[in-house]
Amino acid sequence: MLEYLIHISPLGTFLATLAWFLIGLPTMVAAYYQSWKARQEARVAREAALHSMDCLEFVSGDGHCVNLVPLDTLYALPKPGDVVMLPGHGMGQEGEFAPAAYLVEKIEHIYTPVDAKKSRPHEARLTKAVAQVTSLNPALVV
Repeated sequence: MLEYLIHISPLGTFLATLAWFLIGLPTMVAAYYQSWKARQEARVAREAALHSMDCLEFVSGDGHCVNLVPLDTLYALPKPGDVVMLPGHGMGQEGEFAPAAYLVEKIEHIYTPVDAKKSRPHEARLTKAVAQVTSLNPALVV
């Protein structure tokens, strides 16, 4: 019986190695590819969400962005009830929002925690502000 096992043992090792190369290695490569693809999709999603980071975003009532203004260019944020002049997207076929006066109805502030080494305990930073606006100009019929 022992002599039989001595002859079968190398065959078992060979079959196990062959199975690893045929099943294990492709599975490992596929898992690595899927994790790489998921990381790339997450990075793209983060970059898409960051287009309005550190900005004051003027949003119409239906949720469309009228304009973005970088926060570092502002000396004060508008308050509800303020009237602002926004350039919009232009006029004509491509322009959804014409340059006009808009009434600020409400403003939301979005803060994120500060993770810098020299930050204060529980420090937060204004990351984005969203102002909901309505146009004060009548709709143009073309």
